[in-house]
Amino acid sequence: MSSHTTSQRYLSTRGGSYGFSFEETVLKGLATDQGLFLPEDIPSLPSNWQDDGSHMSFSELAFQFFSLYIAPSEIEPVALRNIINRSYSTIRAPSVTPTVTLNNARTIHLLELCHGETFAFKDIFFRVIRNEGKSGKDREHLTVLCAPSGDTGSAAIYGLRGKKDVSVFVKYPTGKVGPIQEAQMTTVTDRNVH
Repeated sequence: MSSHTTSQRYLSTRGGSYGFSFEETVLKGLATDQGLFLPEDIPSLPSNWQDDGSHMSFSELAFQFFSLYIAPSEIEPVALRNIINRSYSTIRAPSVTPTVTLNNARTIHLLELCHGETFAFKDIFFRVIRNEGKSGKDREHLTVLCAPSGDTGSAAIYGLRGKKDVSVFVKYPTGKVGPIQEAQMTTVTDRNVH
């Protein structure tokens, strides 16, 4: 369906920041001018992408899409494929995001995003690995800090628990989150979770 982009750059929606790589964009989160980052160029998909995509696994389809936005100089294709495969290996549904038909006659379908460790849609999206293929002085430590009032904290914890070079700090309001969410955040014993 696609191939790795040669070099994708990102710019701010407010116009004050531009020219950042994928990795710089992920690390910054927000642009200096408080805008959101978007790709400088939106790649066009081949006209037959839906036909090709319907025969691919979730991981392969994710690889094809991520390849449009991440240059191989930042994450080599083999490393990107490994990151994606590991990231979604703990999802309980084989298809990762299955659809359930609610009304066939009216073609109403439901996309299920609840098959991760915490049953929250954020389990599907909260997957961060930065140091794939890096060693020595090139390895960096990433710290994730979140202050949830719901399931963001547990999704961050379960998405990042046990990962090398990543620390997760979660601060939540006592008595202001549900008991299941609190248990999901406080019973994880991985050393990188605080």
